[in-house]
Amino acid sequence: MSNSNVKIFDTTLRDGEQVPGCKLNTDQKVIIAEQLDLLGVDIIEAGFPVSSPGDFKSVQEIAKMVKNATVCGLSRSVKNDIKIAAEALEFAVKPRIHTGIGTSESHIKYKFKSTQDAILERAVAAVSYAKSFVEDVEFYAEDAGRTENEYLARVCEAAIKAGATVLNIPDTTGYCLPHEYGAKIKYLKENVKDIDKAVLSCHCHNDLGLATANSIEGVINGARQIECTINGIGERAGNTALEEVVMILKQHPYLNLDTNIQTEMLYGISQLVSDSMGIYTQPNKAIVGANAFAHSSGIHQDGVIKKRETYEIINPHDVGVTESAIVLTARSGRAALAYRAKNIGYELTKLQLDEVYSNFLTFADQKKEIEDSDIHQIIETSKVYSEIISA
Repeated sequence: MSNSNVKIFDTTLRDGEQVPGCKLNTDQKVIIAEQLDLLGVDIIEAGFPVSSPGDFKSVQEIAKMVKNATVCGLSRSVKNDIKIAAEALEFAVKPRIHTGIGTSESHIKYKFKSTQDAILERAVAAVSYAKSFVEDVEFYAEDAGRTENEYLARVCEAAIKAGATVLNIPDTTGYCLPHEYGAKIKYLKENVKDIDKAVLSCHCHNDLGLATANSIEGVINGARQIECTINGIGERAGNTALEEVVMILKQHPYLNLDTNIQTEMLYGISQLVSDSMGIYTQPNKAIVGANAFAHSSGIHQDGVIKKRETYEIINPHDVGVTESAIVLTARSGRAALAYRAKNIGYELTKLQLDEVYSNFLTFADQKKEIEDSDIHQIIETSKVYSEIISA
């Protein structure tokens, strides 16, 4: 793997599916997994096999179907979890078992009622057992975001020694600030023995709206895998949004970090996941929201019509959107009205536009948005209509 390449680990079908009401059946999961494979994700976390017979079957069917991506199954640091995950992944071309345990004081003291030394032993045992089934083992240190760095480094070092190929450093509660999360990754890069034998991975949650920022800080500081979901769906406030981190890296080439994602598929797969899960994507969602490339302010519309890059840092075609939208409202200016009128066959002179625009504002004050049919009516009821049609 090139040192500039950031692996994309998609957990839409595992962490994303934990959203209440978003349960998918096996057929739906296989369809989404097929599109994720075509999208170019490097790892598909297909599910948590021990959690239910349905999840086991889904992981198994995805493992059979996927040809390019690594297929990953989640487990706790429990022998039976790991064994069941290995069975579900039996037919995968590139299988990975993802196992781990909580490492923060909160998890050790209250969740496990244990000690740091005992948790470290369980981590080593889990990785070693997973390694007996597959070569590719990812270890997660749950709640790493709130884990003291020195102890986290000890656990990571032990996991590598036991055979871990990937170290997942989750900000499970979305608590870290970007500079804190980046510093944590940097600390591990500089203080874990044999860190070059494993890939550091970012798994960030969005409880404070910082998942994407934290993941970017993570890769800037040496992580080379981002765990994310389509549309940022996931537990509580969600996970890092795949489309956001991918486009940030694409639009900032000076970071010298890239991915294998076919970005032109982003909008389509966003719609597929939204429709399959029955979960509404907010219109102002970055990259894939309905309004991501829509302009209704007159000043913005004029700028975009003259040169798209004036107000758009991403070409909509790059993410699979057909074109930018010029939305006519009472806030729109003459340039936008002339543009939309031209699209439906009306070439207006400046004087004609002034007259039609006055009529337009009367209409626009009564409607939230002016459609093409309204433009016809606006022009037909204007004083200069006869001039326009005779031109």
